Amino acid sequence: MSSPNRRRPRRDEEDEHPDERWMASYMDMVTVLMCMFIVLFAMSTVDQAKFEQLKASLATGFGQVETNTVDTAKGVVVPPAMVEAEEILDPDADLAMLAAMEVEDLTALRDRLQDGLEEKGMQDDVRFEIDERGLTIRLVSSEMFFEPDLAALTGEALDVLDVIGPVLQPTKYELSVEGHTAQVRQYTDSALDWELSTARSVNVLRYLMEPGGIDYSRIKAVGFGESRPLTAGTSAAELAQNRRVDIVVLSGQSEAVRQLMPAVVAGEIVFPEPDTDAAPEDKGDEEVLPASNH
Repeated sequence: MSSPNRRRPRRDEEDEHPDERWMASYMDMVTVLMCMFIVLFAMSTVDQAKFEQLKASLATGFGQVETNTVDTAKGVVVPPAMVEAEEILDPDADLAMLAAMEVEDLTALRDRLQDGLEEKGMQDDVRFEIDERGLTIRLVSSEMFFEPDLAALTGEALDVLDVIGPVLQPTKYELSVEGHTAQVRQYTDSALDWELSTARSVNVLRYLMEPGGIDYSRIKAVGFGESRPLTAGTSAAELAQNRRVDIVVLSGQSEAVRQLMPAVVAGEIVFPEPDTDAAPEDKGDEEVLPASNH
């Protein structure tokens, strides 16, 4: 049973305080709209100076330059007329210069070897060649450096290596000792010509390492047998040229540089020498002081 003191709310009190929660969402929306219009207004104001800097910078990046203003800090391209000539690098000229320098170093090394051989009267026993591999020191004729069909070094071979070793030891070049034969023949019951050529190159390598002092990490021995003859003839003189041991001073330059070295050797690539005959600069009239009497 309901309490007699409880009364029901009147209709007019309910209408006096309606629900106002929708106002919070409305105020948030108005705030967002206000921020958006502020941003749009800020974007509509263009700084002409900054716009020109941006335009010049974009022109620099895409290679379309319409200004002569030199201002690298702002990304403006420097006109070609104002670029120093020495700052323009030619890749081909750089490679040719490196090839010329390498040939010059190898030529100086060859001259030192020739001078040492001439002192002992053995300059005719060794031949030299500079190509894309480097400097080849060619020990030609097995009768001079090896006994027929044997790999042991002769006394003449040791004398030549005594000159070659001390010259090559202080250099930084890597060395390849390569043995060659003239034809297939056996010096034991089962060994072929490539074994003979390898044994000869190994004996040369050992002598360059042990008495010569060349580090083992810089040198290797290779046997080619008769696969790489110098001449295709069969005469005694031509066969003697094919029976040889080559000591190759390997160039450490890149493949592109080494390919240009034969052209430098042949004189097809020439660089002008500096003008040393130019007259000294006129320093004008200089005051000559009298010598003091001491």
